[in-house]
Amino acid sequence: MASSSSSRGFRAGGSRPSWRDRAFVVRTYDFAEADRVIVLLTRDHGLVRGVAKGVRKSKSRFGSRLQPFVDVDVQVYPSKSNGLSTITGADTVTYYGHKITDDFDRYTAACAVMETAERLSFDQGDPVLFALVEEALERLQRAEHPTMVLDSFILRATEHAGWGLSLFNCANCEAPGPHKAFNAAVGGAVCNNCRPPGSADVNPEVLHTMWLIQHGRAADAEFVEQMHRLTTAHLQYNLEAGLKSLRIMEQA
Repeated sequence: MASSSSSRGFRAGGSRPSWRDRAFVVRTYDFAEADRVIVLLTRDHGLVRGVAKGVRKSKSRFGSRLQPFVDVDVQVYPSKSNGLSTITGADTVTYYGHKITDDFDRYTAACAVMETAERLSFDQGDPVLFALVEEALERLQRAEHPTMVLDSFILRATEHAGWGLSLFNCANCEAPGPHKAFNAAVGGAVCNNCRPPGSADVNPEVLHTMWLIQHGRAADAEFVEQMHRLTTAHLQYNLEAGLKSLRIMEQA
C-alpha cells in the first residue's frame, strides 16, 4: 500500500513546500489543451482544487489514476495564493470503481456519497469524514441495497458534522420515544405535543432502522424507500440546496 502520511517536500531551490496525502477524486473538468482540474477530498488537507497537467493525453498513466472512486496517494504543490494547486503525482491505493461503475444504483449512490462529502468538507483535514467515504465505497461494491449504504453514510457524516438526527427521543422536547412523526427542520423524531405542521407520519420502526444505520449497525431492508426519503429531506434541509446526484436517483 502506498504511504498514507502527509509528508512534505520542496521544489529544487527551496521554493513552495509540497505535500503528500491520501485522497479521493470528487469531480473533474477539462482545463487548457491537455490538462484537467481535479477536485480532491484529502484526508489531512480538506478539499483541494488542483491542476493535473497533461493528463488528457491518450498515453497518460497519471491521468488514469485520477478517476472517481479511486483512493490515491497524491503529491501536491499548493498554490501561491487562492488559485489552483498543482498535482504532480498519484499512486493508486485502492480502486473501488470496477463493481460500482457498471451498476446504475451503485454508481449513483457512490456519486451522492462524493457530492455529500464535498459539501461537508472544509479547507482543513477531516480524517473521520475521509474514513466514512472509504467505508461507503467499500460497502457499495457488494451492497444489495446501495441506497441504505448511502443513507448510512449521510446519517453518520452529518452527525459527525454536528447536526445529526434525534431518532428516538423527541428532537424538540426530548420526550422519550418511540414517536410516530418526523420533521427535518426540528431535527428528527417529534412527539405529538411538539409536532409542527408539515411533519411526516412515520412508522416508529423506520426511525429505529435509521438509528441502527446511523450507528453503523446492520439493519433490515424493509423500509428502504421511507428511510431514504427522510434522510435526504434531512440532508437537503441542512445544506439549503439539493444535490444533483440525488435528483438523478429520484428520476430513475
